[in-house]
Amino acid sequence: MAANKNKADKTKNTASGRKKTSSKTSSKGAKTASRTKASAVPKRSSGLSPRVRAILYAAVAAVFVCIIFIKGSNVWTMIRSFFFGFLGFGIFLVPVTLFYLCVMTEKEKQVARYKLKLFLCVIIILFIGALIYAGSGAKYSDMNFFACLGNLFKDASDTSRYMTFNCGIIGGLLGYPLVVLFGSTAALFTSFVVTAALILIVANISIKDMTAAASRTAVHIREAGEERARVRRERREENRERKLAERGDIDIALEGENRKSSGSFIDIPLDDKKTKVKEAKSAVNGIDTDIADSKEENAADKDLSQDLINIINRASKPMGKSADNTVSAIAEDISNEKSAPKAEQTEVKPDAETENIVKKALLKSKKDNSEEAGDEIAEQLDRAVRSDNSQKEEKKYQFPPIQLLKPKLNSDDSDAMEEMQNNAKKLIDTLTSFGVKAKIVNICRGPSVTRYELQPAPGVKISKITNLSDDIALSLAANGVRIEAPIPGKAAVGIEVPNKVVSMVTMRELIDSDKFKNSKSKLTTVLGKDISGEIVVTDLAKMPHLLIAGTTGSGKSVCVNSILMSILYKATPDEVKLLLIDPKMVEFSKYKGIPHLLIPVVSDAKKAAGALAWAVNEMLQRYKIFSEYDCKDIDSYNSLIEKNMNYMEKNPPVVNEEGEEVQPVLEVNGLPVAKEKMSRVVIAIDELADLMMAAPSEVEDSICRLAQMARAAGMHLILATQRPTVNVITGLIKANVPSRISLKVSSNTDSRTILDTGGGEKLIGRGDMLFSPVGAPKPIRVQGCYASDEEIEGVTHYIKKAYSAQYNSEIEEKIKRIAAEEIAQGKKSSDSDSASDEGLDVDSKMEEAIKCVIEAGQASTSLLQRRLKVGYARAGRMIDDMEQMGVVGPHQGSKPRDVLMTYNEWLERRNALENRAD
Repeated sequence: MAANKNKADKTKNTASGRKKTSSKTSSKGAKTASRTKASAVPKRSSGLSPRVRAILYAAVAAVFVCIIFIKGSNVWTMIRSFFFGFLGFGIFLVPVTLFYLCVMTEKEKQVARYKLKLFLCVIIILFIGALIYAGSGAKYSDMNFFACLGNLFKDASDTSRYMTFNCGIIGGLLGYPLVVLFGSTAALFTSFVVTAALILIVANISIKDMTAAASRTAVHIREAGEERARVRRERREENRERKLAERGDIDIALEGENRKSSGSFIDIPLDDKKTKVKEAKSAVNGIDTDIADSKEENAADKDLSQDLINIINRASKPMGKSADNTVSAIAEDISNEKSAPKAEQTEVKPDAETENIVKKALLKSKKDNSEEAGDEIAEQLDRAVRSDNSQKEEKKYQFPPIQLLKPKLNSDDSDAMEEMQNNAKKLIDTLTSFGVKAKIVNICRGPSVTRYELQPAPGVKISKITNLSDDIALSLAANGVRIEAPIPGKAAVGIEVPNKVVSMVTMRELIDSDKFKNSKSKLTTVLGKDISGEIVVTDLAKMPHLLIAGTTGSGKSVCVNSILMSILYKATPDEVKLLLIDPKMVEFSKYKGIPHLLIPVVSDAKKAAGALAWAVNEMLQRYKIFSEYDCKDIDSYNSLIEKNMNYMEKNPPVVNEEGEEVQPVLEVNGLPVAKEKMSRVVIAIDELADLMMAAPSEVEDSICRLAQMARAAGMHLILATQRPTVNVITGLIKANVPSRISLKVSSNTDSRTILDTGGGEKLIGRGDMLFSPVGAPKPIRVQGCYASDEEIEGVTHYIKKAYSAQYNSEIEEKIKRIAAEEIAQGKKSSDSDSASDEGLDVDSKMEEAIKCVIEAGQASTSLLQRRLKVGYARAGRMIDDMEQMGVVGPHQGSKPRDVLMTYNEWLERRNALENRAD
């Protein structure tokens, strides 16, 4: 037993020893781990962080900018003199260098690179100073080093000028040794080479990059020259063919009969138009066959709903057999999707209803295109007959042929089906994820935008959908979507999504449309196609004035050109006259010399104000004529002229008592009716903002009077501007110009300035516009048509070749006289204003009172009483004097007067008075 106890005690002692050893080991391990963790913690850097350094660089750069451009006094002048004397011209490089280092400090992760660039920037400033020293003649190089530096400091420390080209001390530090050792020319060359090399190193630009950029520029120049040469060759070819066509050298085989004539002749077929007509007819027959085949396939497919197929037909327009192949492929995809397992959730698979809607959108225009092709062939034949008959008649004004405009290219809509399917599926999924239940009832595919018409479930507010515009754009990966809620005339919400492939709307397809041809108005204009693909044609006479606004590159000038081109294709020079005002001198230059112009294109701002003043006088003169003949507008007056012409045809001339033949005419109120109709006048201004800056009061007054009264007189305004601010488009102009077009604008504020509603900032540009005609409840989204410079030049060249311009010299003289009178009147009024200011018995506190009302933003007698501590009578006299000076506006009853002078204008006036007193 004792032995067993001893063994147990030894076992316990051994176990306890192990425990002590393990505890010691664990404690040592913990201490080692703690030391390891402590050593692993990085030490804080003693230097400044990159962000702090960048802020310091920016602050120092701002201080140097203030030193350069702000003239102070006392200590500030001493500081400016010191830095100008020390750095010279290099003081202008210091802020640039510091701003560059501010940017590079954030980018460079390695401190060594940053320090290297800082060192190189300092060296660049030194070598630029040396370059200026050597280039300026190396002044004081015959003196010793320190005397040279002293004189350079004295020359550069003159702070009376903002710009100084003295090198300062920093230029002499390196420039003086270089000039002494190398000479002026060698020092100049060395400084230039080293400076250029250091700039390339700091900017990280290699010789290879410079060579590549130069080669690309040379290639662009060569390609531009080749393109211009090709355009000139094509233009010469077109002119030659046009001349041959006018002489009747090209014979069109209408019925395939061979013309026979006596005698020998040589018949050279210049254009085989008979073969082209046959090929076109066969193409039309092929299209009809394809349509019939596609209809049979659609009828055989029982899985597709007939109602949804009808919806899809309105969204897209493929040509020929591609539509049939597309429909059959989609039908196979739908059947495959029905049998496919539901586990494949990564792919976007629309439901059957959405597929049918998209199919209907893609099957629409097979019939339309076939009919258009047949109509185009028939129209060409009719046009050939008309041109053949017109040669036999007397020469009249002939409208430009439609062949001068480029035809529409067949677009490939093979990817449109997949795009609409994916967008429809993503759209429904996005709305569902936000708890909005809706279904797609229609898809309208336009040239640049597709509208998905949604019908919300009962109980869903429209605001829930409109608030998700950004989320929908994110889901569809679109630049932006526009939501029209609700669509006018429909119980649906429209979500407009930009197309990935934009189809160009050509001018030819709009001018050649039935809507344009059948319109009776001579001011019918084409704009483009709406979101459903329908042609948008409007009447300028019903607008009656149009305001167009949009940023640069949005299609503003193209829109104005399309309106003017429409007038050239619709009206003769006797029916419509144009008055074009182009301050930029480049937009309307193509229309110079056409017979529709009243006067040459106006480019001078003062002359433009005179032209608008002439238009006002012409409007008043027309109203006077209307009142004499009891006519209310130009249409009734022209109908009276037409009645008079019919009366003259029926009644031959008679011999009066004196033996002279007299043509009997109608008389109204004892006045004989005129024999010539009154033409309409369209006044187009390309850049309204420039005119408003040059002559704001004259231009605004003339535009407002024309906009208010010129409709019945047959005068219409087209105002275009790229700066839609309230200073340009004033409240009076907006109130009198009801029809407006907004292209792409930069902000919601600009859109509201034009349309009184938002949406213009969400357009995609390049002719995408919101058209708000007079009386429309909501703007219409339209993709504007495109007319290239070649097409415009071709049309105007055709018109100018046949008919020369006949400018009205009387109107030109009137405009020049009115412009001269306005300029003289403006000078006279300014002189009288200054004289009246001098002649006033000015109060001693007048300047203080003017400053008080300018700072307050309004003027009142009680304000001056409180601020200046004067009586009521004195404050009232000062208010009246300020009204005569033009500082404040007229009396407005109990309201405070408006302040017309800004703070800067008051400072200029005060300085002028002080200089005059001196």
